[in-house]
Amino acid sequence: MGFYVSIMIKLFSKVSYVILLLCLLSCTCFTSTEAYDALDPNGNVTVKWDIMSWSPDGYVAVVTIYNFQKYRHIQAPGWSLGWTWAKKEIIWTMIGGQATDQGDCSRFKGNIPHCCKKSPTVVDLLPGTPYNQQIANCCKGGVLSSWVQDPTTAASSFQLSVGAAGTTNKTVRVPKNFTLNAPGPGYTCGPANIVKPSKFMTADKRRVTQALMTWNVTCTYSQFLAQKSPTCCVSLSSFYNDTVVPCPRCACGCQSNITQPGSCVELDSPYLASVVSRSGTNSYTPLVQCTRHMCPIRVHWHVKVNYKEYWRVKITITNFNYRMNYSNWNLVAQHPNFDNLTQIFSFNYESLNPYATINDTAMLWGIKFYNDLLMQASPVGNVQSEVLFRKDKSTFTFDKGWAFPRRIYFNGDNCVMPPPDAYPWLPNASSRHAVSLLFILATSLSALVLHAHA
Repeated sequence: MGFYVSIMIKLFSKVSYVILLLCLLSCTCFTSTEAYDALDPNGNVTVKWDIMSWSPDGYVAVVTIYNFQKYRHIQAPGWSLGWTWAKKEIIWTMIGGQATDQGDCSRFKGNIPHCCKKSPTVVDLLPGTPYNQQIANCCKGGVLSSWVQDPTTAASSFQLSVGAAGTTNKTVRVPKNFTLNAPGPGYTCGPANIVKPSKFMTADKRRVTQALMTWNVTCTYSQFLAQKSPTCCVSLSSFYNDTVVPCPRCACGCQSNITQPGSCVELDSPYLASVVSRSGTNSYTPLVQCTRHMCPIRVHWHVKVNYKEYWRVKITITNFNYRMNYSNWNLVAQHPNFDNLTQIFSFNYESLNPYATINDTAMLWGIKFYNDLLMQASPVGNVQSEVLFRKDKSTFTFDKGWAFPRRIYFNGDNCVMPPPDAYPWLPNASSRHAVSLLFILATSLSALVLHAHA
């Protein structure tokens, strides 16, 4: 009996160690590393400020916002850029953008400035702005495409005439405390750095001009800063198993109409139409359909068909958000068989290759004027496509969840995946004798108690 007691004690100590290790891991899994994106390590938004000419009391500058992120775009209602002036500068006029608040300009007589605030906030003008108020790359409503989707629409510019500022490179002071909302929080901007003046080619390509002075500001994105809870989740199914693995419960929070009235809307609610009409669309705060996962977006990956040399997957993206039409949406998926992608139907595709020689990451997005708009929650609030892969006989297998993605992003946000042990397994796979730590602990304690009474 003493031999069995010693085994139980050793087992109990090992189980306790494992539980302690799991607790430590759970406490450290949500850290500031959420700001680092392994699939786009160099992605950022760069703000370039070019002084083009001097004025009697300041300068005229063109400010351009470049979205150098591969797959994270800036959606409606668009970006807003803020900063704090180093001295007592004011904005006399603007073209291609506008300050959201004029501020107190009472000290000026006659000619009133466009903005007198110490910390102005600027937004893009809307499409359809009169031509005399436009410059190149302006007036898109603040919407910027991701760099991979469309680099020609990944930049936005506005021009401003600054007064009460320096009139030479020696006297101009660089603004500070830059902020970028796109459209909500999530971006952190560094200090402005003076760089070599930008150069420009004339329309006839026969002459090069340059700015009088240039500084850059780099802003990086953190999903944790943008929203404390996730924004999307993934569900799985396959032709070889009747089990449909749903999104994890409370993947995007456990809101309830009991504890938080108005946090979600029941599909069969008689007040659904009135709630949606009052909430409007393109609101940054989601109003979702009440589900077990409570996510605005669900991505479903279904292993559909197995051929001799190929296999096929169906991908469905469903919008449960009553307040948002996702325009120019995109999806990023990691799977080892993307290096043998044969054909994709009704989506655009681009390989990202974040690890140089390893081609396991694909970016998918809708076809313009066909399915690039993911409608708000409704019977038509989904888009879908099928992907055909060629089998690599040296590595291909359906066993142990190999057919399912390792990671999925929607609009740049990391989606919550089901736990690996919940993936659909092959019917002829050996049964999984997954004994929980709690069961082992309970068994060990029971054995110790029985031995003590004995």
